[in-house]
Amino acid sequence: MQNFLNNFHAVITHESVDIYMVLKLLLGLALFLFGMDVMGEGLKKSAGNKLKTILGKMTSNKFKGFLLGLGVTVIIQSSSATTVMVVGFVNSATMTLAQAVGVILGANVGTAVTAWLTAMTGMEMAGAEGITAGLQYFKPDFWMPILAIIGICFTMMAKKNRYKQLGNILLGFGVLMTGMDIMSDAVSVLKSIPEFGEILVMFENPFLGVLAGTVLTAIVQSSSASVGILQALTASGAISFGVAIPIVMGQNIGTCVTAMLSSMSSSKNGKRAALIHLYFNIISVVLVLSGFYILDAIFDFSPLLDATTNMWHIAIIHTVFKIIAVVLLFPFTNLIVKLATVSVPETSKKKDEDGILLDERLFITPAIAVEQAEIAARKMAVVSCDALDRALMLLTNYDSKSADLVRKAEDDADKMEDKIGSYLVKLSAKNSSGEGSREITKLLHIIGDLERISDHAVNIAESAEEMKDKGVQFSPAAQKELNTMIAAVREVLWNAREGFINNNMDMAASVEPLEEVIDDLRDDIKLNHIVRLQNNECTMEMGFILSDLLTNCERVADHCSNIAGCMLELSQDKALDMHKYLFAVKHGNPEFDRRYQEYKEKYPIDN
Repeated sequence: MQNFLNNFHAVITHESVDIYMVLKLLLGLALFLFGMDVMGEGLKKSAGNKLKTILGKMTSNKFKGFLLGLGVTVIIQSSSATTVMVVGFVNSATMTLAQAVGVILGANVGTAVTAWLTAMTGMEMAGAEGITAGLQYFKPDFWMPILAIIGICFTMMAKKNRYKQLGNILLGFGVLMTGMDIMSDAVSVLKSIPEFGEILVMFENPFLGVLAGTVLTAIVQSSSASVGILQALTASGAISFGVAIPIVMGQNIGTCVTAMLSSMSSSKNGKRAALIHLYFNIISVVLVLSGFYILDAIFDFSPLLDATTNMWHIAIIHTVFKIIAVVLLFPFTNLIVKLATVSVPETSKKKDEDGILLDERLFITPAIAVEQAEIAARKMAVVSCDALDRALMLLTNYDSKSADLVRKAEDDADKMEDKIGSYLVKLSAKNSSGEGSREITKLLHIIGDLERISDHAVNIAESAEEMKDKGVQFSPAAQKELNTMIAAVREVLWNAREGFINNNMDMAASVEPLEEVIDDLRDDIKLNHIVRLQNNECTMEMGFILSDLLTNCERVADHCSNIAGCMLELSQDKALDMHKYLFAVKHGNPEFDRRYQEYKEKYPIDN
């Protein structure tokens, strides 16, 4: 320890190390991390809908899962982000642990791509004049400014989001490479300080090297970033293979910290997914390092271990380790899953009462988070529409248990709206794409209408309960008319529900003509009721109940119209304006007129 302190003091007091060098190093680090963040965000947003398609093909086949994790991580350039997404998928029951393990292994390999990108700043000019002239156009110093200029132009001038996102990717990459270049230049002065090399020698101890890599990665929350920092340090000429190998191993353990922190508030399966990531990396580090040093004892790798590394060597070490780890442990993934399951035992069978599982970890890729919210909204549609259908059945066959189920469904729909709405509001702050914003707008409107449908279901159930308690019933004529209204409401409810759940625009288009017919039915039935009152064929008391039922039925149809109209309007990439949309639909639209006449004939009322 004393030697370490003496060497450290010698380094920081050396004439080559001044405040300018330190500030330059910190500037490079800041630009590197910022560029990585900007590039990663641009990649995630640009690939959002592609990721929805890719992840929609998830399978229990571990090899396909491996390719999935590899592909997604190459796209978004962050194994930590991919693993956090996996925790979110497992937590929301979208992915099983068996699927997760293959994806996590693929993510581990995919993150090695970043090291190869950052290594490009280490390209050196060749000695021959002819080769130098040719190679200069491949050096990052030549094309980085061009990419950055193109990126800033796209970011500032482009109107379409996809071009803005491409601009962010190019600009982020340019900033990242500039930061790497600045860091490398800043630490190059350490070449002339012998004590710096003596400090690094201590990390040839495998335990200390692994610990250093783990701590560094845990601090910066990204193995790609910590590997980039190690690559920059190779410019000092003091990083040997003996130092680099254990540090790189430790960096692979440190990258698990992000997923472990993310899983703290997740379900048991979410925690298990994070542990699979941790166990895989710890076991692979132990196996690979043990095997390497055993072979070193037999064959003496000291010439290699003492050799100085460069950026490309770090990328090679990083990649080779990951490939060896996957080859060694891929056949034993089931055992790793079992180990994670034993580590987090099942202590309770309790589930989320409303069945809605929304995980904010998926905000990393807003397009996927929107998809999860839509799945939840579809569940809500089933709950609300089933409640309304059950309530309508109570009018002809009252049952107290069914009435209680209607009230419970309404309570569930309220909770679902709160949960989905809160999730969407938070998500809207993370989402900047036009398509994502339209989807969020659509879902926020639709869940509000679904909740109101469940409210009307309770109102109808209470009317049925009132008739049961008072022992009254409608006249045969009134009951016949009400049955016609009920049949029409059931159909408009079904069309709206199935149109939304299956994204069926044809069914959605059939809602508004039927809603107009239901409005007509309400008016005709009320007029007929007045005639019956005048003829003493009905009572005022039954008239109040009938009026309440007609009002609730008509308003249910209105909410179905809102749901269908919202789908149709936003599907055309238009801003949501229901009044303008409904006016356009009802005036001068032959298809609307045709369907209206069909429904008018299907649900007739004798006046």
